[in-house]
Amino acid sequence: MMVNETGRFGILIIDTNDIVVYAGGCADSIKIRHKLLEGLDEKRAQGSGMIALELGRQMVVTYRAMADAMVFFIQPVEEKSALFDLITCVDFAHAIFTYLVENPYFSMIVADEQSRLKFIPPVHEKFFGFKRGEGIGKHVTEVIENTRLHEVVQSGRAEIGKLQEMGGVTRVVSRIPITQNGKTVGAIGQVMFKEPETVHNLSREVTKLRSEVQFYRQEMSGMKKSSFDLEQMVGDSEAMRQLKSDIIKVAPLHVPVLIVGESGTGKELAAHAIHALSLRSKNRMIFVNAAALPGGLVESELFGYESGAFTGAEKAGRKGKFELADNSSLFFDEVGDMPAEIQVKLLRVLQDGMFERVGGNRVFHSDFRLICASNCNFQEMIGNGQFRLDLYYRISGVTIRMPSLRERLEDVPELVQSILVSFANRHRTSVKRVDGRVYDFLREQSWPGNVRQLLHEVEKAAIFCDGPEITIENFRLMSDIPLERASSSEAPVPVNASNGTAAPSSTRTIQDAINELEKNMIREAMSRHRGNKKKAAEELGISRAYLYKKLDPE
Repeated sequence: MMVNETGRFGILIIDTNDIVVYAGGCADSIKIRHKLLEGLDEKRAQGSGMIALELGRQMVVTYRAMADAMVFFIQPVEEKSALFDLITCVDFAHAIFTYLVENPYFSMIVADEQSRLKFIPPVHEKFFGFKRGEGIGKHVTEVIENTRLHEVVQSGRAEIGKLQEMGGVTRVVSRIPITQNGKTVGAIGQVMFKEPETVHNLSREVTKLRSEVQFYRQEMSGMKKSSFDLEQMVGDSEAMRQLKSDIIKVAPLHVPVLIVGESGTGKELAAHAIHALSLRSKNRMIFVNAAALPGGLVESELFGYESGAFTGAEKAGRKGKFELADNSSLFFDEVGDMPAEIQVKLLRVLQDGMFERVGGNRVFHSDFRLICASNCNFQEMIGNGQFRLDLYYRISGVTIRMPSLRERLEDVPELVQSILVSFANRHRTSVKRVDGRVYDFLREQSWPGNVRQLLHEVEKAAIFCDGPEITIENFRLMSDIPLERASSSEAPVPVNASNGTAAPSSTRTIQDAINELEKNMIREAMSRHRGNKKKAAEELGISRAYLYKKLDPE
């Protein structure tokens, strides 16, 4: 058999006695007829189907059994045809095509290059009020209301997700040109959605999911994916060596840890180091800002909720912080600022690790290691009733104190170098040198904002330094904050802004100076960023929740 014998479309008709009634095109080939007649009884029993032949050329055969005959349509296809592969590999390919043609969500209307209808599925014929085959051969504009299928045939450009009103119903449709040998031979039209509201619902769902992703990204900001180890805690002073030694000893244990220290000393970094050195480090540490927990949502945030627990709740429910922290560490930052009602809820869970989701009655158990951090004076807060004594004992199995920068001034050179390297990496610039006199200058300052304040001042000096070396003069912006060195027994001396003379300080304390410094720095950052709280918080190295708290006039 020559190859060109199979290059033509063919039709073969067999009667009920298996006699060839008609053979045209490539069906003239005896080999093709012999192949098609194999298993003829089985094909009749199936009623209709599709098979693939390869006799010098690949062919797709569609057959249909009628009352008095069996009809075969033979279509040669190009080599490496995906259609041929589908029919060859999938013995129920015919059922797939039937589903695509008859299912209302996949079925299509087919128009030829003259925009005449060549195929209308039964579901569409019923919609248009036609009898079987009544619309075939008519121009698409005579049958389909507000159609643009003929324009797609002419332009050869697809139209996806367009609105089309038919019979008083607006639907979302697609119109796709069909090409063959580089020429547009027709077009198909499909209904994607029955009504635009379906698309709107999908859009709202996507928007909701995007919001949740953004929420969790913000929640995890500052929590690096790389491990937090002691090498990231810069400094080799006696105070830092003692701190690292304490962390190494307590990290493997299951006891709760309370990290105390002034603002800006690196309490969160210490918490990460404890978690990274623990047996729970394979799981992500869960972060909770106790001061920022919203009163109305505290239970759902901590305990999670079941499906339908309240209006707006997710259908599948949601895990809370306690549940997420199972077999991991739960870090409560600013635990001293926790409202009284939250203290009670936390204490209840710490007693046995048992809790229930909001709107449910199933009892959950979470095996988490609690790490807390605060810059508050707990003895004073317990004395005036601001913090529960029983909760304090629960969270302070081991207390680790973060040294202030004033206690580790010998670490200043190493800290400055680390800050400058990090700054250069973030901004893709070269690392600036430091004039040796700068270190002595920095060690003379009081640093009420500790390492966080040092970080911002060094970065600002790097920004305003025009040359390759940072000098004392580049720290000119430090003149608007208290820089006089403060001892542990003396409060910084306030300066009269009008004449530069010392003002009375009998009622001033170190904490007063720290609070005033924070307010000034926040006010300055808010001014630079024109009220943008997110950018201000990022510059200051604090959370937005802490910024909101400081902006609250109380």
